[in-house]
Parts: sequence; structure tokens; C-alpha cells
Amino acid sequence: MPITLPNDLPAFDILSDEGVMVMSPGRAAMQDIRPLRIGLLNLMPKKIQTENQFARLIGATPLQIDFQLIRMSDHESRNTAADHMQSFYRKFSDVEATGEKFDGLIITGAPIEQLPFEEVTYWNELTRVFEWTQTHVHSTFGVCWGAMAMAWHFHGLPKHDLPAKAFGCFRHENRAPASPFLRGFSDDLLIPVSRWTEVRAEDVDARPALTTLVASDEVGPCLLQDEGHRALYVFNHFEYDSTTLKDEYDRDVASGKAIEVPVNYYPDDDPARVPSNRWRSHAHLLYGNWINEIYQTTEYDLSKIGT
Repeated sequence: MPITLPNDLPAFDILSDEGVMVMSPGRAAMQDIRPLRIGLLNLMPKKIQTENQFARLIGATPLQIDFQLIRMSDHESRNTAADHMQSFYRKFSDVEATGEKFDGLIITGAPIEQLPFEEVTYWNELTRVFEWTQTHVHSTFGVCWGAMAMAWHFHGLPKHDLPAKAFGCFRHENRAPASPFLRGFSDDLLIPVSRWTEVRAEDVDARPALTTLVASDEVGPCLLQDEGHRALYVFNHFEYDSTTLKDEYDRDVASGKAIEVPVNYYPDDDPARVPSNRWRSHAHLLYGNWINEIYQTTEYDLSKIGT
């Protein structure tokens, strides 16, 4: 089954050309099934790139997905055209006011990780989102800073500044091979990392409500399960495209910023060579497993979610 996207959303043509099954809202309305309703609270500056990355993974599952784009109510994007935001995004305050419910919600990262959480301009509304998920969302997936923010809100899990940016592709260990979210995972895997902060294993271990599923000896915990809040927290970037780290590196080099070549990313660590994607299969497994778990456990009647 395909993912449902507006015909004029850029991701519709991009994913169609890649062979991902996409469906227009009109055609979806003719299907005699209930699609899973998945929201994307997009906090990233490059909205379209982020939409494509997550829609690609969600759209590869065998279930029909109704994909909804959401933004913070009073935060205006400076990097995405206003007409795109107006056409395809809804303010969280409007979603909240309708009382509508979701099978799943992804909360992305944001390039503000070195700020204290409470100094983020939309922090108060974001904490409202976190609380809203407990009554209106069956399963929530926090990503990078979004995961750190959610874990801080619910568990007081601190983030710590790093002396240098963790940047590149790092080996990780599958710490919970029996987890339904890690079905099909290798014992170890390579995952892109791009962040200036970290959460630490000892802080996670001190919180029994959190379970470490994937971690790295080099860059710490990666994927946590928060069963009590029906949430996953991932601090690294399964969703990245093959060239995302390259784009970040090239941007910083062009602007004169001090930046190291991303670790274990380019062949022979040579930025002149084309990087290989060695994490794509695990990205599809992770998000496919998440969608499958939602399908297996969510209410058929959306109105009953959170009751």
C-alpha cells in the first residue's frame, strides 16, 4: 500500500520517480480501508528535504499511510517558501483545537541543540505537544534534538555539550535483538551522526523507564524505548540521504567554519570521492518496524486513541 500525499507536494513526484508507491488524496478516499494517520512535526529549517527523507521511509511500508505535515504555531520558517508552508502545513494550535488523533507522530530535530531547552522560543508550545501526544497519539518518534527534548521533558534526561562535533558514520551495537523495533537488524550497524551534544549511558541507565536498544562505544546511546509514554527516541540520523553529511561538510567549508571531514563516510576519508550509503537498509527496517508495531497495536477507531 502507498503513502498518501498531496499531488503538488514536491515529495509526490520525487518519491514516485524513485519507485516509492504514492497515492493522491482523491484516490485514497476510494480505498475501503482505514489508513494509518502519521504526523510529521517538522522543526528543521530545510522543510522539503526533511519531508522527503521521512516520507521515503514511511512510504516504503506495505500499509497505506495518511501523512500529515505540522509546524509550530508562531515560529515562521526562514528557509522554506511561505507558499509551501501555507499550502501543506498546519499549525499545531489548529490541530490541537480540532481534537483529532494520530496513530503516529514524528518530531524532528532542530539546529538549536546547544541552547538550554527552556531558552528555545517555542519551548512552551513544544511541551504542550509532548503532553498532547499522551492523549492524542498512539506512538511518538522523537529524532535527534526532538528526542533529547522529549526525554528531558518526561524524564529529566540531560544533554551534554561535546568538545567537538560528533560528525560522520559510526559503528553501533544492537543491544536488544528481541525488540520488535529491531526485527531484521544486524548485530552491529553504521549510522550517520551529526550533533554537538550527547546523552550519556550512565544517565539513561539511572532511569529504569528508559531502555537502550542501540548504542555506540564512540558516540553513546542512539535509540531508546520509553514504553510508558509509547515513544522511541533516536539521537542519530537513520533518515539521512546519501549526501546529507556531504552537504553539511561542504556548507561549512564554503563558509570558512572549522569542520573535520566526517568520520568513516567518504571512501578512504577523501572528500573528493562519492560517499556510499551503508545505512539505508537499517533505516527502512527501523521505520518499517515502527509502522508495523503501530498497525498491530493501535485502535481501529481513531477516536479511542488515548482513552
